[in-house]
Amino acid sequence: MHKISIAIDGPAGAGKSTLAKKIANLKNLLYIDTGAMYRAVTLKLLRENVPLDNYELVKRVLDNTIIEIINGSIFLDNVNVDKEIRTPKVNENVSKVAALPFVRETLVKLQRKIADKNNVVMDGRDIGTKVLPNAEYKFFITASIEERARRRYEELKKNGYHCSFNDIVKKIAERDKMDSERKLDPLKKADDAVIIDTTNKNIDEVINIILGKIESIK
Repeated sequence: MHKISIAIDGPAGAGKSTLAKKIANLKNLLYIDTGAMYRAVTLKLLRENVPLDNYELVKRVLDNTIIEIINGSIFLDNVNVDKEIRTPKVNENVSKVAALPFVRETLVKLQRKIADKNNVVMDGRDIGTKVLPNAEYKFFITASIEERARRRYEELKKNGYHCSFNDIVKKIAERDKMDSERKLDPLKKADDAVIIDTTNKNIDEVINIILGKIESIK
């Protein structure tokens, strides 16, 4: 039976995950946070002090790593790491890990396997262009760097991390550059994706825009 898939792409802090979760709940779809999967790999490599330029060692660790998404939560080697993958240290290194070809190849295969078996809403950087190029619905969510930095700043403060707003602006700009300029599957809007700028919109306004495009899903 054909499975329904919704691809939501965009840069860091644009609100992809929040939107995808809400759409999944409203439409009874499985939510797949691909960014969390890359963060989980990054967390493990950091925990084991693996140099990211030691490709053979990174590959060996990845081959012995279990990543699962269960009820919307990310599990690393059978342990829930929802909170651990959101630390500043993981933020700083996830783009480097995501740029490694064998990491992307492994996780893309896993993401497609999940989509083949479930009706999904999946968010990330290359869902509409690489992971699910034939998705029925594609959206590219964006916002100004300042707005995205504000959201990340508030999130980190809420979780007890001390941080500088200006530093976050700088790091988001650097991550945008790294994600969009990487050679393998860069951050890019799919030609048939609907672009939504969330800078001056609240979550409900954006949800209504998306729902208007996918109202055929019952």
